[in-house]
Amino acid sequence: MHDQPSLAELLQAVKHFIDETASPNLSGHPAFHARVASNVLATALRDLEVRTANESAEAASLKTLLAVSDGRSLDDMNRELCKRIQSGDLTATSHGLIAHLKATTIAQVKTDQPRYSGLKTAES
Repeated sequence: MHDQPSLAELLQAVKHFIDETASPNLSGHPAFHARVASNVLATALRDLEVRTANESAEAASLKTLLAVSDGRSLDDMNRELCKRIQSGDLTATSHGLIAHLKATTIAQVKTDQPRYSGLKTAES
């Protein structure tokens, strides 16, 4: 049985320390670095929440797009996608390509920059 804090709890504790204890006592360049560190931790926490679901959705989309039925990894399927785009086998007019690229990009932006001004527009 694991009774230790989870990775998310550990990251949140460090973020809380930076935001509530360290940052208020810093100025100038150290304060900037503290904000960067807090933002990195926030991104990591969001990633922990959604990575499994995002990767599952991406893999399902790639299997359909590439007509893959074997157990290829997500990395392998993404390499195959790149090869097919580079070779011209898949283009902007290929069924499902733009939808796949848009969905995976939106998922990544939601994790990396959830307050990005163009996110709501991209989602519609």
